[in-house]
Amino acid sequence: MSKIPFPSILVVEGASDEALLRSFLDADIVTTNGSEVSRETIDFLKRASATRSIVVLTDPDSPGKRIRDLIAQEVPNVQHAFVRKQKAIKHHKVGVAESSKDEVLLALSHLVPAVPPIRGSNTNLDLIELGLSGCPGAEEKRKKAE
Repeated sequence: MSKIPFPSILVVEGASDEALLRSFLDADIVTTNGSEVSRETIDFLKRASATRSIVVLTDPDSPGKRIRDLIAQEVPNVQHAFVRKQKAIKHHKVGVAESSKDEVLLALSHLVPAVPPIRGSNTNLDLIELGLSGCPGAEEKRKKAE
């Protein structure tokens, strides 16, 4: 079976998402390894966005949204692909890896451009690096900072 070429760089959360996509797409895929999007990954995507389009395809849940928002704030001209939550549930799990090939292809055929970030404010990555988001004790630190 020949794979479908996809010229953009795809960003997904985990190895199971990547494995599903590689089963039918010929694409460059970057994995964030969950909500821990490293500075190296962000920097790579920034550099790559100068010559390639970047498409974020994360799970239809709150960690997936957090990853989308973080990447959209840091990487110019990123686009988003959304799998429908009701079509991305299998064995009590929700995610891209639980979606069908047809659902992923539908999502990739309806890309949505990111809204330009508001400049002059902290990004989600700033909050993560400061320990104010995405780590144990973050809520307490945010309350102290208020």
